[in-house]
Amino acid sequence: MGEALNPALRGGTPYGAEPGIILKSNPAAAAGPEGLWPWRERRGITSNGVNTKGLTLIEMLVALVISGLVIAGIYRLFIAQTKAYTVQDQVVEVQQGIRSAMEILLRDLRMTGFDSDDLGSKISISNPVIPGDHSVTVSYEYDNTTQYTIAYSIDAGTKRLLRQLTTTKDDGSSIAGPQDVLLENVETLDFTYGVDTDNDGTLDAWVSAGGIGIGKVVAVRVVLTGNPDPTNPDVKNWVSPRTLTSAVSIRNLSFKK
Repeated sequence: MGEALNPALRGGTPYGAEPGIILKSNPAAAAGPEGLWPWRERRGITSNGVNTKGLTLIEMLVALVISGLVIAGIYRLFIAQTKAYTVQDQVVEVQQGIRSAMEILLRDLRMTGFDSDDLGSKISISNPVIPGDHSVTVSYEYDNTTQYTIAYSIDAGTKRLLRQLTTTKDDGSSIAGPQDVLLENVETLDFTYGVDTDNDGTLDAWVSAGGIGIGKVVAVRVVLTGNPDPTNPDVKNWVSPRTLTSAVSIRNLSFKK
């Protein structure tokens, strides 16, 4: 009796249909006399509707190769950006270091020869500037009882710009301070001097330290060149030395007869 009620499972004709006609709404009938399950299994579909075929080995290898190429490209971009950031940071550091050192040097040069006219002053500046092609020493009155003498030079071994302050009191006692490092990796420190040869208070010529003679120094021109950090090969190869040139008038000597 049950077999007669479900003729579709036996490949028969459902009730109400003419013999030889298969209803489209019945997938079991469309599957043929074998039923629905062989039709699903031939297509890799299990009873819960999950595809059991998966990926082939070739598809996995292609996916891995594409993923590797993408990751390699991202890594190369990251490395390039890191190097560019390091180089730009070093460029800024070198330029700021040179500017800071130059500002300190020019500040002392402007004070060269200052000798207060105050009646209570006990300081007399006899030799306000000791010129050199790659070094300079200047002196000025700090207060009525104190003289500052400041020397700038380059340490040939370490390539550092050094500043040393010596304090002299009115009783003749002197205290030499430590050599302060103003700038690392200095390539050049050059001085040229503007001299007044006819004692009219104006600059007549720029000369080296050896060409001053009896002329009076009324201006100083400084050329300071700094290098980037030599320990980083990328910075060393990509960043060129930075040079700053400045000139300052020594007014305390220009108007002094």
